Amino acid sequence: MRVDLNGDVGESFGAYRSGQDELLLPFLSSASVACGFHAGDPRVMRTTVALAKEHGVAVGAHPGFPDLVGFGRRNLAASPQEIEDDVMYQIGALAAIAASQGVRLQHVKPHGALYNLAAVHAEIAGAIARATAAVDPALRLFGLSGSELIAAAERHGLRSVSEAFADRAYRADGSLVPRGEAGAVIHEAARVVERAVHMAATQTVVAINGTAVPLVVETICVHGDTPGAADLARALRDALRTAGVQVGPIAGV
Repeated sequence: MRVDLNGDVGESFGAYRSGQDELLLPFLSSASVACGFHAGDPRVMRTTVALAKEHGVAVGAHPGFPDLVGFGRRNLAASPQEIEDDVMYQIGALAAIAASQGVRLQHVKPHGALYNLAAVHAEIAGAIARATAAVDPALRLFGLSGSELIAAAERHGLRSVSEAFADRAYRADGSLVPRGEAGAVIHEAARVVERAVHMAATQTVVAINGTAVPLVVETICVHGDTPGAADLARALRDALRTAGVQVGPIAGV
């Protein structure tokens, strides 16, 4: 068995520093790089792509709502056409920076509120899929397992990649518990590692009501802004290897 271990990175901008990308990237197989709307800026994007290339980590775009203040975790009133244009802009910007360093993007993974909306709204999911296909139809589109984004990717001829979150609580319908609710984020590293191994091995997750929910687990996320993200990624990689699960970029999954 083989899974991808992806991380959300490149989320510093200007004088603001977020995450520990230099320590985290060596333990990832794929990196989703912020594109300047919810976080990141051109210099951080360039530096992050270079660091990923140095460590042999596949690079993807991490587009979000234009919401630096809310870190892209607030729902903004935007039409599907506006979302399509904004996502296309962000993918294109990162693709150009990556191309300047001899790197071709592997995937697109929406960020925060945009990701969550695309999981349940077919129109928003379709806008993201159209933007991705317009830039490069060879790009893979990451989405929550069983979500509208996975369905939209397949409708638009894209390779979909089903993602799981070991540090997030799930509802019985396979959706994530919203961050504002108690218990939505799991902070205990040992528990996160245990859940990741269980997800990969069984293709299920235990929901907050105790039921086992089927998942397709092709990639597992590590949030780059999580305190101790690098140590967590290393522990995840070691535990998966011990369980007989290989970690590698999605192109090999």
